Amino acid sequence: MAQKRLNRCRKKTISLLQRHQKTALSAVAIGSISFVVLSWLLIDGRMLSFALDRPSLLDLLDQVSEDKDRQRKTSPLGSVPLAPQSRSWRSPLARQCSNIDKSIRSRLLTLQKQAGSWRTFVPIDPTNFGERFSKDAFGRRLDASPRVIVLHETVYSVSSAVNTFQTPHPRDEDQVSYHTLISRDGQVLDLVDPLMRAYGAGYSAFLGEWAITNKRLKGSVNNFALHLSLETPMNGAHGRSGHSGYSSEQYDALALVLSGWMTAFNLSPTSVTTHRHVDIGGERADPRSFDWSALQIRLAALGDLCVT
Repeated sequence: MAQKRLNRCRKKTISLLQRHQKTALSAVAIGSISFVVLSWLLIDGRMLSFALDRPSLLDLLDQVSEDKDRQRKTSPLGSVPLAPQSRSWRSPLARQCSNIDKSIRSRLLTLQKQAGSWRTFVPIDPTNFGERFSKDAFGRRLDASPRVIVLHETVYSVSSAVNTFQTPHPRDEDQVSYHTLISRDGQVLDLVDPLMRAYGAGYSAFLGEWAITNKRLKGSVNNFALHLSLETPMNGAHGRSGHSGYSSEQYDALALVLSGWMTAFNLSPTSVTTHRHVDIGGERADPRSFDWSALQIRLAALGDLCVT
């Protein structure tokens, strides 16, 4: 019975579709198109929503630019080089209050009174010395007061050294000078005022301290050092480790200059060192063949070693 009803319904449906074939096809087509459009809208809506959640290319470029600006603001323009590890300095000069050589004392005191006959000021080119800096190249405060005395030797003649210092050197890398030179015959040439900065040591430090006054160059002791150089004997104009040594007149003059500096700047004998010791690169050996005992007896005679 049910089967007969289904057969009658199917026949009616087929007869209806045959009579309205065009309308049925149109409906199917419209339905299919609607399904496709609806599906596209749903997918595109999800994509639009996802796109709105992401930054645009311009936003990303702006973000990168902001990150770079932030990095420039929070990062230093250049890292500050660390000072070298401290190298201990055991001065060869010993404390001495007795056993003073009276003849040496008398000779030195006489020379001290006649300083005008053996000591003179010689001007050099302004490019080879400068002011002592109160701040380093990174803006940090510096103590520019002299507190170390560095001994050197000329290797060649005094006149050759003076000629070099009187020659203009516009480039920082080429500038060189000492505060004072002492010739073989004991003549003292003052070249740079002790309150000014001489360029006697390049890459150098004393007791772990240096000062960087130019970002392009390594640190040095120049900003707080006094530099004194002894004229080298003729047999010392070579690269060997030693020579015949310095004259008695040089040691006399050296003791008097050092005594004056130690008094003027309240320095102890332990502040007297060598270029060899402060040099970090290990390229300097001066002053070669230096006799510390000769300096000891003279400073003791002047009373500069009877200190705690």
